[in-house]
Amino acid sequence: MNKIVIISAPSGSGKSTLISRLMEDKELRLEFSISATTRPPRGQEVDGKDYYFLTPETFRDFISANMFVEYEQVYQDRYYGTLYRELNRISDNGNNIIFDVDVKGGINLKGKFGSNALSIFIQPPSVEELRRRLEKRGTDSEEEIAKRVAKAEEEMSHASQFDCIVVNDDLDIATAELRGIVGGFLK
Repeated sequence: MNKIVIISAPSGSGKSTLISRLMEDKELRLEFSISATTRPPRGQEVDGKDYYFLTPETFRDFISANMFVEYEQVYQDRYYGTLYRELNRISDNGNNIIFDVDVKGGINLKGKFGSNALSIFIQPPSVEELRRRLEKRGTDSEEEIAKRVAKAEEEMSHASQFDCIVVNDDLDIATAELRGIVGGFLK
């Protein structure tokens, strides 16, 4: 299996944007590992491209069949996980695997893959800025935003369990820092 890059962050930290920018660097040969989830699609998300959208029942069936490298139940009936078939698909393409996973998933993946994996925590400049970014998205209710901010505070307490921390205060600076870290690991 090729090398693995794990990117985790609280929701709204800009990790998806940073991953998109990182993947533009073709020399890194990164291919995105599509996670499975039971949450409904947001905005223009597409099944099989952004996530594999599963019912909670199907997700639990996949758990029973040992089809996940790792998975997490984040809330009641709200699961996220990494399918073994995704890792095989990317490795068969000859590419390095990049994960966009929640904090617990990132810690679990790093534990599973050890030195073959680089784990990076993307940190927002502050909890207040994180709330502002989530509100600006306009995709979640106030109740959902409050839940995400509370979860983000808890997730940020685990940042030290990652190999590197990148603070996303300025997108261009964070992109350059991330590109340097990942490029160094993959070479």
